[in-house]
Amino acid sequence: MSGHRYLVQLPVVADDLATAVRVARVVARSLSFHNLVECDEATVSAADHPGVRQPAFCPGRLANGRRCLLRPDHDGPCTRRLPR
Repeated sequence: MSGHRYLVQLPVVADDLATAVRVARVVARSLSFHNLVECDEATVSAADHPGVRQPAFCPGRLANGRRCLLRPDHDGPCTRRLPR
């Protein structure tokens, strides 16, 4: 391998930010069984402002350094386990 990292950008059209974040979370979680997918790095941006990103997952870090997998505005403690 060349040592480079490549990002796959998949444009998805949504009518509002909440829907876009929800779609990003579903797509990220549905592909999370691949070691290539970093769910906790999923973000959403407006088409006309691609540099302004809204996280799809909480930016909080756990004691082991991994990122929380809940919504950015969740109640309660951060965790890697999604509620069922």
